[in-house]
Amino acid sequence: MAKGVILELHRNSGNWAKTVEEIVKLERKIFPKHESLAKFFDEELRKKNSGLLYLDVDGELVGYVMYSWPSSLYASITKLAVKEQWRRQGHGEALLEAAIQKCRTRKVSRILLHIDPLRTPALNLYKKQGFLVDTMIEGYYSSDRNAYRMYLDLDAS
Repeated sequence: MAKGVILELHRNSGNWAKTVEEIVKLERKIFPKHESLAKFFDEELRKKNSGLLYLDVDGELVGYVMYSWPSSLYASITKLAVKEQWRRQGHGEALLEAAIQKCRTRKVSRILLHIDPLRTPALNLYKKQGFLVDTMIEGYYSSDRNAYRMYLDLDAS
């Protein structure tokens, strides 16, 4: 894995607009239009209990993870994406681990996410980190695309 640094995007930072613009471009490229948060990204990030971590490698944004914590009971991983040419190098895993750690510091009990069962690399990543399949939600993404709801319980220690 090329050395990079995981940074947290802060609302008042000088690089807010540039970083959000880069993430929106990546979002549009990776996700189908009906799954993309591109139109609402800035709005989502301005919510009080949401966060975004991104991986910077030599000045290039190569991936990000977006999460929210509506309460101390649970948090949600809402997006995790890595540029295609940077995949299979441990970047997604590093971003996911960083988001899990952020949730631990907020004393969250459980992390939830939804994943298309056909996205095998992503599914394997989540399982590797200890996420378990809770249930299948039929028609989650579209009438013919389902999702697994997965969870990770964080220990109280």
